Amino acid sequence: MAEKLIGRLRWLNTLVAMLIGAILLTCALYVLADIILRKVGSSLGGTDEISGYVMAIVTSWGMGFALLELSHVRIDILRGRVGALGKSVFDLFAMAALSITITVIAIKCWPVLERSIANSSRANTPLETPLWIVQLPWFAGWAWFAIVAWLTLIAALLLILKGNFEAGAAAIGTFSDEESLQ
Repeated sequence: MAEKLIGRLRWLNTLVAMLIGAILLTCALYVLADIILRKVGSSLGGTDEISGYVMAIVTSWGMGFALLELSHVRIDILRGRVGALGKSVFDLFAMAALSITITVIAIKCWPVLERSIANSSRANTPLETPLWIVQLPWFAGWAWFAIVAWLTLIAALLLILKGNFEAGAAAIGTFSDEESLQ
């Protein structure tokens, strides 16, 4: 069950990663078009604002994918010096700390969105973008990351409690220096 859950989360986050890749590509093409138009004396305008919004949104959504691909940076000076059980304890501790931190971030993002909706806030820029349009997918990305982190932690805990340390490490561990060089 736990391995199936991690597999489904990986599949969903792969879809998310492809979608945000397409969004980034579209944004890059928009910026490129604006640069070309500037050379002939025109401009689409707002490329800096739009690209900033896109970066905030795709970053929040990309974190879940990075988590399941073991791409988040960790300092494991002690992890390499202990056995499988010790590594699992370090991995669970790191994952719990990450899950708690991301949950706090997601919770703190909500009032920002809520205030923008309540005040009908707009960006103080020429585009005057209604901020909720940008903040809703940004908040949803952080909430998704928190959900993925907790589900991954629970699945890894179940695997480790069953004594399946390898599968637990595959879910929430790190790559050793030798693995990352290959």
